[in-house]
Amino acid sequence: MTAPGDRFPPDVARVLAGAGWVPDRGDPVRARSWALALAAHASPDGRQHAVVDPAMRAFTEFGGLAVRQEGAGEQVARSSFVLDPMRGLHSVAVLAELGELVGARMTPLGEEGDGTGLLAIDERGRVFLVDHTADWHLGDTLDEALSILVRGQLPRRVRDDGGWA
Repeated sequence: MTAPGDRFPPDVARVLAGAGWVPDRGDPVRARSWALALAAHASPDGRQHAVVDPAMRAFTEFGGLAVRQEGAGEQVARSSFVLDPMRGLHSVAVLAELGELVGARMTPLGEEGDGTGLLAIDERGRVFLVDHTADWHLGDTLDEALSILVRGQLPRRVRDDGGWA
C-alpha cells in the first residue's frame, strides 16, 4: 500500500483524504455501473459517450469523492468539485466537440464549482474542465489535475488549434 504523501503532495493528500480517498481505494462495481449508464445514454442526435480506460480507472479509485473547499488558492479561488460522471450524463455534444478539438475521445468525470464546470478525462488520461468562459486543460494526468484543483492553481486555456499554453 502506498503512503498518501508518496503519490500526492501532503496538502493535496490531506484534502483528498478528508473527502474519503485513501491509497488503493477502489469500487469497480460502481465504476462499471457508471460506464454502462454513460454508454447507454444517447443524445437527441443519437450520439453516445465514449468510456475510455483512464475514466474507468478514475471512476474506480476516485468515484464519488466530493471535495468541498473555497477561498483563495495559489493563483485562483479554490472551488469545490465532485467526481461523479453521472453529473455529465447530458454532455455528449460538448465533450464530442472538445474531443474533436484536442484529438481524443472524452468521458465525463464530474463537475466543478457546484455545476458551473464539467470535468472530463480523455483516452490519454488528460483532464479538462469546460465552463462558461472556456475549455481548460487541468493536467496530463488525473493526479496532476486533482492537485491543480485542490491548490487553486491556474489551468491552461485550450486554444482554437487544440493546444494549450
